[in-house]
Amino acid sequence: MIRLTTEGTPMLELRPTCEHCDKALPPASTEAMICSFECTFCHDCVALLSNVCPNCGGGFVPRPIRPAQDWKNGNSLARHPASSQVVHHPVDLAAHALLVAAAGALSPPQR
Repeated sequence: MIRLTTEGTPMLELRPTCEHCDKALPPASTEAMICSFECTFCHDCVALLSNVCPNCGGGFVPRPIRPAQDWKNGNSLARHPASSQVVHHPVDLAAHALLVAAAGALSPPQR
């Protein structure tokens, strides 16, 4: 689901947990990783998944941290809060191994 700012600009959801293990990933977490579709996993699960998103086959990057303080133009966590909706879909690791075998040898930009 794409969230929009009041100006109509797309906004990251900042999902609250790892999709696989359900570990808490608060907005300021440096452990949160996302793919280009915002699938959200913790750093440990990204390693377990061989940096292959089980939903799209893409790679992961660190999720940006939204400023807690309004430094400029109202762009802060207070004005644009993180999502509270948990997306918990544990990965079938046996099935994922097939995806890793097919796509994992390629770097994320080549997938």
